[in-house]
Amino acid sequence: MDIKNLDHLVLTVANLESTCRFYSLALGMEIIEFGENRKALKFGNQKINLHQYGSEFEPKAFKPMPGTADLCFITDFPLREVMQELKEKCIEIEEGPVERTGANGKITSIYLRDPDMNLIEVSNYL
Repeated sequence: MDIKNLDHLVLTVANLESTCRFYSLALGMEIIEFGENRKALKFGNQKINLHQYGSEFEPKAFKPMPGTADLCFITDFPLREVMQELKEKCIEIEEGPVERTGANGKITSIYLRDPDMNLIEVSNYL
């Protein structure tokens, strides 16, 4: 077997609307609907499917809970511009910029939290 790429992941959230609003406003993701009233956040050629806590779709994670994710997103926009945009939108940066290691090498990252307190990392490759 040779895994090629990640197609989607699932976030269990406390409130679908506030989650959609945050990811759309803060990170520019597209809100899409599919299936029977399901929602997802699309970016690039991936998506994040959203499950409402307590009403998750089957099959699901063994213990789905809001606030248990730690996600890293790569952007080509300079982090200086990303930080300014987040500041203008009153979104607090928790840490950074700091140097880290991504899947393909060294990255510079900033950290923020979504409405469920998931840790969101936004990064540039060096």
